[in-house]
Amino acid sequence: MLRRLGLILALSFIAGMTAAGAAQAEHTCADPKSALGVERVVEIDASTGPLFGDLSGLTREESFLQPREVVLTFDDGPMPWITKSILDTLDRFCTKATFFSVGRMAIAYPATVKDVLSRGHTLGSHTWSHPLNLKRRGLDRAIDEIERGFSAIAMAAGQPIAPFFRFPGLSDSDPMLAHLQSRGIATFTVDVVSNDSYIGNADRLATYTLAQIDKRQGGIILFHDIKSATAKALPVVLAGLRQRGYKVVHMRPKAPVVPLDAYDADLEKLLVKSQPKATAVPSVIAASADASGPASHLLPFFGSPAVLKTLSGEDAEVTPISPPARVRAAATTGLHAEVGAQQERKSERVRSDQKVKPKRVKRATASEPSPFMMFGF
Repeated sequence: MLRRLGLILALSFIAGMTAAGAAQAEHTCADPKSALGVERVVEIDASTGPLFGDLSGLTREESFLQPREVVLTFDDGPMPWITKSILDTLDRFCTKATFFSVGRMAIAYPATVKDVLSRGHTLGSHTWSHPLNLKRRGLDRAIDEIERGFSAIAMAAGQPIAPFFRFPGLSDSDPMLAHLQSRGIATFTVDVVSNDSYIGNADRLATYTLAQIDKRQGGIILFHDIKSATAKALPVVLAGLRQRGYKVVHMRPKAPVVPLDAYDADLEKLLVKSQPKATAVPSVIAASADASGPASHLLPFFGSPAVLKTLSGEDAEVTPISPPARVRAAATTGLHAEVGAQQERKSERVRSDQKVKPKRVKRATASEPSPFMMFGF
């Protein structure tokens, strides 16, 4: 089984490298003079389950960024009418980003997921449904959220994705990181929070974000591709980065994540519902395994091959990173789950005693994301 899976991933990778050339041509930089470009590509070996980023109290890796280098990341999407605007802006500035998508959003909008990859960006996971405090759910349920998210996004993409993960609310723990480590998945927190979850004015958002970047002199930046203000502010932010002399570093993995097939049946049903005209939904494995048929629809899991350009027009340097394995304090699954369940039951009783009335929420419009997706991180 593992040998077959390895062959499948290899076929997907090779076919994707060929197809990506055509996709790259469709998104050629229109105005190199105003471009931000990509200074470096960091190719991360996620097999040891490293943790990157400053906003975590747990043991993490040294930053791979130099002063005045930034990584652009977007959480919580895709949301077509916002994500597309962000993708267009990134194309305009000839630069790349990493998208940490939510599984159920990916299943709802698979065309946008494919668009992210076709434009040369990296796609990772942000769980299945974005629970804000994952570590309080118990280890079993947390692992289910993590694994279902990866499976859903890979299925929506129709190909393997990056073994890159970000905790909702940055709510990490050593037991959960130990699981991710066992699966060869790298975790990313952030260095710079744009605060786009709370700043709804695009001008103020751009000013605040650039000030925070200047304060840290770069870092991994957190945005959300479900916020209309983010889409409006992004051109100003990217222009400001260029004017200030910051360089973009793009992340991609050395190898893809291998999603678990236990979720395929349920996810396929949901994916069919999101595409009324679809007669069949091939799983990631099935779509990649047909070596006898055309493979031109496949794209590499990390986006475009090494054709990214610096501001001077040179090919971006590729820096491989292979962090050493760290010992994480893995909890006994059943015990951890029971403790988490007890905490959750206690919280539910408190909420019930308080008898808080539900707030009215307005329905989503074409310019605003659905209220249930207003996550914060």
